[in-house]
Amino acid sequence: MHRSREHKMIAGVCGGLAESWGWRPSMVRLLFVVSCVLPGPQFLIYLLMWLFIPKAPHRASAGRW
Repeated sequence: MHRSREHKMIAGVCGGLAESWGWRPSMVRLLFVVSCVLPGPQFLIYLLMWLFIPKAPHRASAGRW
């Protein structure tokens, strides 16, 4: 599990979840926003994931040495 470098809006948490699950990032973001309306620690969990999940490694660019 990594935070996404390509599909990020704030920290890449939702994009990273979408990449690992094979979903569209916009769908994961929408589900997160809808879940924040419900009572629970969703936002706190997001912040903890931002802190503890590492960013995805850089991809090697084509044509670089």
